[in-house]
Amino acid sequence: MSADVTPADGPVVVVGMGVTGCAVAAALAARGHEVIVADDRPSEAAGRIARTDAAFGEIHDSTDAALLRNLLSGAAAVVPAPGVPPRHLSYTLAAAAGVPVVSELDLAAQWDSRPLAAITGTNGKTTVTVLTERMLNRSGIAAVSAGNTDIALVDAIDRDVAAFVVEASSFRLHRARRFAPAVAAWLNLAPDHLDWHADLHDYAASKARIWAAQGPDDVAVVPFGDTDIEPWTSGIRSRRVAFAAPQQLEAPCDVRYERGVLVAHGDSIVAAAEMPRRRPHDLSNAAAAAAVALEMGASVEAVATELRSFDGLPHRLAFAGHIGDVGFYNDSKATAPHATVAALRGFSDAVLIAGGRNKGLDLGELAAIAAHVHGVVAIGEAAGEVVDCFSQPACGRIELARADSMPEAVEAAHRMALPGRDVVLSPGCASFDWYSSYGERGEHFATTVADLAERLGSRIPTGDRR
Repeated sequence: MSADVTPADGPVVVVGMGVTGCAVAAALAARGHEVIVADDRPSEAAGRIARTDAAFGEIHDSTDAALLRNLLSGAAAVVPAPGVPPRHLSYTLAAAAGVPVVSELDLAAQWDSRPLAAITGTNGKTTVTVLTERMLNRSGIAAVSAGNTDIALVDAIDRDVAAFVVEASSFRLHRARRFAPAVAAWLNLAPDHLDWHADLHDYAASKARIWAAQGPDDVAVVPFGDTDIEPWTSGIRSRRVAFAAPQQLEAPCDVRYERGVLVAHGDSIVAAAEMPRRRPHDLSNAAAAAAVALEMGASVEAVATELRSFDGLPHRLAFAGHIGDVGFYNDSKATAPHATVAALRGFSDAVLIAGGRNKGLDLGELAAIAAHVHGVVAIGEAAGEVVDCFSQPACGRIELARADSMPEAVEAAHRMALPGRDVVLSPGCASFDWYSSYGERGEHFATTVADLAERLGSRIPTGDRR
């Protein structure tokens, strides 16, 4: 939908009362709209809302077709929360009633015109979002990150800042039509969320919407030489800025690595050796964040200072300590095989803990890191798929085990680990078979490592071994 939604148009139906749904409902009400709220689990939603200061009246059951059809009768628009899939009743009934489906990103674009950067990608978007936000703030440009975070964009626009940095998931972009970031980056593409999207093409098409509404004065940040993303760049009307991965030596593009130094538009930024996080994917994230931040007005000095101090985010290859001379790393955020492959390529002879709830993806992709692991502990619902993957003759001789709990997995991995090598929790799957979130899974891994170290009488150092 491209037209603005005004209070005079009629009520707006918000479906899905999670963090973003509640923020959307509150933002609409604050702007004079009549709001009707619905959720597939209204009792659970009521409990969540009761723990906040919000009050939206009755929470309707969005699985009831007759009820939802009645709610949509005469509505100005329906705003599904990002996690509500396209096959949901709210879409089909809205289409039948001629009611526009509006995204949270489009509402924010209607209500606020301050500059924003947006970042999407299968992996690394949270890190690049946070890095960009910090680079801008270090430059004296008050910025806040929003979107696929704890802060919805419609909530963030009520803050007194100069700019926004939006982590734009495929769910959020899927229905965006007028969202036009001043700077928009697409980092990478690999199969993910195929339990939500119809197929890989639909997933990629959703991500490509990050550039769709941009104009000639905007900037599209693209990964240099990425053959998966390049076909989706043909319709770009904005100015392109390309960034290169560290292995693309002397790449003829705007932001790249030259002799181990990050260079942007001819200016030397920082040597890779000075960055606390400098595995290959870390360096790619650094280049992308520098490209976005500089286009948003950040200074070269602020970008360099941030990259020299940034030590990563929780659950993204976070160092969990040593047990004896074996290092443990928490990469619980890796919920797709592509993320696990990217992480393990920075290790040699590691033990991988992988598995969980598969999101409809091909876990066979994990075989690409067979040369980087000598042992694999499979966990969760997808344990059988993980074992099958690494049992293929092409993977060579890899020690395999299954574990029915995180403590069992950590102990098995510790027994397998070679002296001076590492254990990496990088599941390649969602956490929802055993945990409520990847964060809970990562925290349990970290506490389990600490517990095992205490039982074995081994101190947990804080320094990462690189």
